[in-house]
Amino acid sequence: MERGYIHVEVDTCQIPKRPEAPCGDLVLCERTSASTTVLLCDGLGSGIRASIAANMASARLLALRRRGYSLRGAVTSLVRTMAEAKGTDLPYAAFTVACVLNDGVATCLSYECPPPILVTQRYAQALQPRSVTLEGGVVSEASFHLSPGEGFLLVSDGITQAGLGAGYPRGWGIEGVAKHVSECLRDRVRLHDLPQRVLSQACRLSRGIAGDDCTAALAYCRRGSTVNILTGPPADPANDSAVVKRFLLMEGVKIVCGGTTAQVVARVLGRKVTLEEHPESLLAPPCYRIEGIDLVTEGAVTLNQIYNVLDEDPSAFAEVSAVTDLHALVTAADRVNILMGGAVNPATSDISFRQKGILTRRAIIPLLARRLEDAGKLVVVEHV
Repeated sequence: MERGYIHVEVDTCQIPKRPEAPCGDLVLCERTSASTTVLLCDGLGSGIRASIAANMASARLLALRRRGYSLRGAVTSLVRTMAEAKGTDLPYAAFTVACVLNDGVATCLSYECPPPILVTQRYAQALQPRSVTLEGGVVSEASFHLSPGEGFLLVSDGITQAGLGAGYPRGWGIEGVAKHVSECLRDRVRLHDLPQRVLSQACRLSRGIAGDDCTAALAYCRRGSTVNILTGPPADPANDSAVVKRFLLMEGVKIVCGGTTAQVVARVLGRKVTLEEHPESLLAPPCYRIEGIDLVTEGAVTLNQIYNVLDEDPSAFAEVSAVTDLHALVTAADRVNILMGGAVNPATSDISFRQKGILTRRAIIPLLARRLEDAGKLVVVEHV
């Protein structure tokens, strides 16, 4: 378990205004080594046009964040764009974006969207954000701290307006949503199930007729599990000892991928590398063993194979191997740290590897990292 690392889990439930149409609400989550950003965009109207607006707004905001903009700076830029689009035929979207640092400190900015609801283990409470003016638009800003087991709920106005014209003159409202979530918590409803409960109640209040796209997204914190992978010797052999010692000090499961890498680790540890006897698999390379290391595998072939089967159900595996062991460890992890050595392996540059479709470590690691990120994991790749 990574000391101090808090993983932000995001569960979303939504329905479109019309069952056959795309939803005009969009929820995205993006993780970095420093923070997790959760974004809900509500495109104006419903259907395809609203969906396009939500996608464009979210893409712009996240692109600004990747370019180094602060949360407020990115929001300011997007508010300027939305203010220019308001009342025209240009795509327009309301949005709420929250940034949670790995120590649980969180900031949430909302533009023409309902405020967030703080969700603790015992109760829920609609936050009372302060209003700030950015580029002519009024933005609500709330700051709070989350501990493991706590989170926040984001909803689109399709949720807060539920019941409008059906017994609720002004709709359900954010306070009504918070009260319902508190009741669910008292009934010991799991955090994972809260978005579905909120959406179901909104549908009941609207008597099964959605007046708008409806979305409920819960982001909650828990201690994250970490896997550390060392693959490839350092570019400079003089750094072997320092890299291996730092790898050993990292919190979490430790995996070494690569025969040469295993020899480097064993030499620094003063231990032996042993080869698996009587391996079961005829497809996957055999395992190695080093005392004190959780899993030791071959390098390029194993990494290519895990990439090929990463999305597969473990029950489909016909045999136990280094690949299935690696699959189990990385799929169970929330965070995957990869230390990739810069030393060149002449073997993987051989034409026979390319003929077999085996990508080099430098080529397969970025692909593997992207697939793990798509699965909701934080992946940190460091070149050593």
